Amino acid sequence: MKITTWNVNGIRAALGKGFSTWVQEEKPDVLCLQEIKAKPEQLTEAQRDFTGYSVVWNPAERPGYSGVATFLRGDQTEASLGLGEPRFDIEGRVIRTRHPEFNLFNIYFPNGQRGQDRVAYKLDFYAYLLEICDNLHSKGESIILTGDFNTAHKPIDLRNPKENEKTSGFLPEERAWVDRFLEHGFVDIYRHIYPDKVQYTWWTYISNARARNVGWRIDYFLISKNLVPRIQDVIIRDELPGSDHCPVTLIID
Repeated sequence: MKITTWNVNGIRAALGKGFSTWVQEEKPDVLCLQEIKAKPEQLTEAQRDFTGYSVVWNPAERPGYSGVATFLRGDQTEASLGLGEPRFDIEGRVIRTRHPEFNLFNIYFPNGQRGQDRVAYKLDFYAYLLEICDNLHSKGESIILTGDFNTAHKPIDLRNPKENEKTSGFLPEERAWVDRFLEHGFVDIYRHIYPDKVQYTWWTYISNARARNVGWRIDYFLISKNLVPRIQDVIIRDELPGSDHCPVTLIID
């Protein structure tokens, strides 16, 4: 099974850059998109026609902002939107789908760079999500969390860690929440497989950063520990253009 996550930074922009063709060539079993920045009714009928897929949409209430979508091949999967908390759910940040052996959360975590109030909002989001995950784990359920976490966990996960110690996305309190998830039964499966590999998933559009590979790894798969033996690979698709993020693919047996 192939699960791919990608922050497309606007699905309408992505559609203009060959996104539909890429989906049909790549054929992920599940495709999790973040920052779609559109409601489905803003797309033409042709743009909404993804042959072979059903699509679950969770756009933000605010136009042109945030939003996630999950593409599913095969039989329709049970899906739910949001976390059940209005202050998070108005921003269209979560889709949960139930699969035979795990729960998959497609998540666009908040970005804290607009001020301290948004950092607090972001940390509250992490805490609320972890409560949900703890409850599922207590019931013996397995979980895959994927998407744009908007946090680089360790110095290896960004090009310039010293210069960004006071930048949201690498603040100690943000990184501590990733630690907390790992303490609560999750594994950062890319770093588990590749402990010393340096790859990034996001590059600012400023200063030709992508060409110089001045990036951050902020797009993750955190998986329940019991799923680790089933993982064949995690592939950061950093050669693929189309967004300031690149896709990341999880191969699970």
